[in-house]
Amino acid sequence: MSRILKVAAAQMGPVHLTSTREETLGRMIKLLRSAAETGAQLVLFPETAFTTFFPRHLIEDKEELESYYERSDDLTSSPKTKPLFDEARELGVDISVGFAERTTDGTGYNTSIYYSAREQRVLAKYRKVHLPGTVEPFANPDAINQLEKRYFTPGNLGFPAFRVPGLLACAVKKNDDDGSSGRSNHADSTTVGKGDAIMGMLICNDRRWPEAWRCYGLQGVELVLCGYNTAGWAPDLWGARRPLTPAQAEDEALFHHRLVMQSNSYMNSCFSVSAAKAGKEDGRYDLIAGSCITDPQGRVVAEARTRDDEVVFAELDLQDCRQGMEKTFDFARHRRVEHYAPIVEQTGVVEPELL
Repeated sequence: MSRILKVAAAQMGPVHLTSTREETLGRMIKLLRSAAETGAQLVLFPETAFTTFFPRHLIEDKEELESYYERSDDLTSSPKTKPLFDEARELGVDISVGFAERTTDGTGYNTSIYYSAREQRVLAKYRKVHLPGTVEPFANPDAINQLEKRYFTPGNLGFPAFRVPGLLACAVKKNDDDGSSGRSNHADSTTVGKGDAIMGMLICNDRRWPEAWRCYGLQGVELVLCGYNTAGWAPDLWGARRPLTPAQAEDEALFHHRLVMQSNSYMNSCFSVSAAKAGKEDGRYDLIAGSCITDPQGRVVAEARTRDDEVVFAELDLQDCRQGMEKTFDFARHRRVEHYAPIVEQTGVVEPELL
């Protein structure tokens, strides 16, 4: 039985240091409306969507720095962000959006949330685990910095998958009968792959770490949402054994982006949606585009054609996840966890002894 879900990535073009909140929010609402016109039930926005990607800058003025953060407990009611959630509710379209979070105890996180228009509330929150870059700027004054380790703390919520109600008309519920069956809250052999859509969130660099995807895969994830701001040119950050032109570096960054979205979607038998903030910010900082929707066979089914504001749309059948989950990647039959200890017991590389 088909389980159809219509999704969109809301790719955003450059957001500059001089861009006002009102201007950026207006662009996001316009993208949301355009996606709704295509029939999208869910729209994904990029990482730190409401502002420029400020972690590339060394910001020492406290008031300026705080202007880039949101309080997650009032995200849907704050004047700076509320209009987006109001529009989503009015359109009946779910959204996932990334932002810089400041908690009540002063901790900073790179965060994304999932908002259900049907439920009129935030269903799930994810905090970025794999923070790239450095605490201090590079010594090279011309370097493109990546100071997420300065402004954010690694996420503390893990990788919890979640179900989203109201998107699939045919979804089996725990009490689909008269409520007298005593059915468990957990899916069993009669209900697996038939309930409400199972989703997970990643942010930017997380997509490069297969452990994160596998944590979701082990929860039966059917759709992974990943917003990102990925530099097209940052040799001090990446390192390079051979010189690349900016154009070559951007091509390589796009190749790696597609590679991890396609390979991990395939290896976990799930769909994925990725949404970029793209283009050249402040006339200097190149961000790749490449927002795409990928199927459980690792094929890109829709992809951005520009480096500007653009809606990337696809109609998915979540039933397509079952082929991989039940055959090639049937984890229950094929995984050998007794041999995977180094993955959780070891962080850095430990080479074999020298001969």
